[in-house]
Amino acid sequence: MIIKTKKTKLENKTYIRQALINVNLELWWVWLIPLGISALTFFYTTVWFIIIAVVLSLLYLLFWLAQFIAVTQLEQNKVMFEKMTYEIDSRQIIMKLNTKQGMPMNWDMIKKVRTGKEAYTLILSKAQLIYLPKKAFNSDNEIKFFESILKRKSLIK
Repeated sequence: MIIKTKKTKLENKTYIRQALINVNLELWWVWLIPLGISALTFFYTTVWFIIIAVVLSLLYLLFWLAQFIAVTQLEQNKVMFEKMTYEIDSRQIIMKLNTKQGMPMNWDMIKKVRTGKEAYTLILSKAQLIYLPKKAFNSDNEIKFFESILKRKSLIK
């Protein structure tokens, strides 16, 4: 069975939000550094350690935010933000701009999948992802079949 989704577009805001979530989940240990710096306040009673920890945290978030905003502006990534349909089967996912232009992607390119209330996020790398809203599927049966494919590929539990 092949699942053919409706045309869907990845919005810039959605991409930036999902990419920030992904990078923070992947690099969770970075948040231990500001926590360790602010813990120095227990040994030396000064507010400067907390200020330094907050500034470092903000700089870290701004660094990744600037990276992901830049991805949305690059010409080579414009394809990622155009309206496209997806044809999904157990062998591959085909991302189609129209009936003549498409790109196949094997399942082994996908590192992991995050499921949410309203969408599936297929993560390829820190900055590359496929965002499939559940409303893009034509029926509940297609969603169940898609989830069964993801379970067989060990991408979700």
